[in-house]
Amino acid sequence: MLILTIDDRDLQENLRALADRKINIAASWALNDTAKDVLTHVQDRMQAVFDRPTRYTLNAFTIRGARPKRLEAEVKERPSVGRRHYLKTQEFGGARGRTGLEGLLDARLAYDGIITAATPASGAKLDAYGNWSSGQRNQALSAVQAQRDKSSNTTAKSRSRKRKRAGFFVPRANSKLSPGIWKRDPDGSISKVLHFTRGMPVYDERLGFFDGAAEVYQARLPEHLARTIAKMAAQGA
Repeated sequence: MLILTIDDRDLQENLRALADRKINIAASWALNDTAKDVLTHVQDRMQAVFDRPTRYTLNAFTIRGARPKRLEAEVKERPSVGRRHYLKTQEFGGARGRTGLEGLLDARLAYDGIITAATPASGAKLDAYGNWSSGQRNQALSAVQAQRDKSSNTTAKSRSRKRKRAGFFVPRANSKLSPGIWKRDPDGSISKVLHFTRGMPVYDERLGFFDGAAEVYQARLPEHLARTIAKMAAQGA
């Protein structure tokens, strides 16, 4: 629990000039402005602990605003964020949940081995956020017949028309190549674009998204409260 004290003579004078309802309105404004400051702090922390976080990651949290009859503001996960959201694992540690790509490969790919997790390899083309690019991912999934929409998979006829383009394949179980998806360039050279692993990646405990959030709350709420009460007092005058 955070206990805040305010020593401000002007603020006390303004409080005496306001009715309880107006005080509650001013307090709700101050709480909501403080919640915005805390949310900005959390997003800044994500920028510090992640390498090029996506907009989806940065927008994982939202504000439930205070009202005059409910003087409580919350910075919380959006309703769309599921129980297995990766941010929980990043914050509290442990093995992450299965991604959509991993579930798709497990369900669609004709593969003799076990696919618990899939992570980009050194030959993967990455997007601006450091993730496997959607263009190469779709090409690879089509080539290995693992698209959710079977009509998007590469056919023998279309493969013959694109012989000069890079192709993708999954090595057989007895291959010397490590499990995953590999790319074969037109010159015959190969490189790995996706690793298949039997174990789920495990993250260290607590990257500290909320580190310093309490301090932001403590520092900013009195400032916002003094300003909003003064504003309300001015309106009454």
